[in-house]
Amino acid sequence: MKIAVDAMGGDFAPVEIVKGAVDACARFRLPVILVGDEDLIGRELKKYPVTGLPIEIRHASEVVEMDEHPANAIRRKSDSSIVVAAGLVSNQEAQAMVSAGNTGAAMAVATLKIGRIAGIDRPAIGALLPTINGKTVMLDAGANVDCSVENLLQFAIMGSEYAKRVLKVSNPRVGLLSIGEEPTKGNEVTKATNARLRATNLNFVGNVEGKDVFRAAADVVVCDGFVGNVVLKVSEGMAEFVLDCLRQALRSNTAAKLGALLVKPALRRAKAGLDYAEYGGAPLLGVNGVCIICHGRSNSRAITNAIRAAAEAIENDIVRSIGESLQQEETVVQR
Repeated sequence: MKIAVDAMGGDFAPVEIVKGAVDACARFRLPVILVGDEDLIGRELKKYPVTGLPIEIRHASEVVEMDEHPANAIRRKSDSSIVVAAGLVSNQEAQAMVSAGNTGAAMAVATLKIGRIAGIDRPAIGALLPTINGKTVMLDAGANVDCSVENLLQFAIMGSEYAKRVLKVSNPRVGLLSIGEEPTKGNEVTKATNARLRATNLNFVGNVEGKDVFRAAADVVVCDGFVGNVVLKVSEGMAEFVLDCLRQALRSNTAAKLGALLVKPALRRAKAGLDYAEYGGAPLLGVNGVCIICHGRSNSRAITNAIRAAAEAIENDIVRSIGESLQQEETVVQR
């Protein structure tokens, strides 16, 4: 197993990327190929005791910037770190790629260089959302703005397999995000998707509303990428808002400050559950290889956890299981 890491992608590259990769190698003994400017990466590696760690460097002379159009990643920058990383997976020199760089470029390059799983029309981003008793995978979280019934059906299959294989949920509950629980609620695509999902072997629990996502109403929440990305960004903003409000309240007077000392351990646990760095990144499901897309603001801890998430996806053979599950569901629908 080898994991290709885009060392030049993200707001804090290569400093935080290299630091996170070194930590993943040291803690989990995961072989990593750092892709990017060889000199810059080498300079960062000198800060750490890396002797004996399974770390390689693959030079890439170009970088796709965060605000650059994704098409440039393929048309104009064939030697960019993100393209070279995807090429390593395509050539089977690595079994996964991790990038905190330009999300659009990562999706485009992964789809074109690594390819799609047979039968998958559009890969989808599976974002992990915290719930009251664990986590839910929501997809799509931004890869596909407009989706057909068939797209949403495939998202449900991929999400269910990820929850089952990687998150270890024995019989994942699949919910369809809508404006009401009744099958008649939502737009035409949502209503048609509800009917299609009822005809599958998936553990479909029906429509779920936005208020139910964090209450663990489903282990897999299916929606188009427009809605999913809005849910994701609102969730991130709300988590930061709530934590900021708590900080201000606990610093407002002496009594509050004393109380803060008592609840500090509980607040730390709550903060960890809401922190995207704990999850590392979101899998791009549907491509013919493991691809983890990280937040552009990822710190070293997020990168370490993203590499761990990539390894878990490899170990649980998520690509093969999605392909097999898709074939099984297609057989059921045809009947």
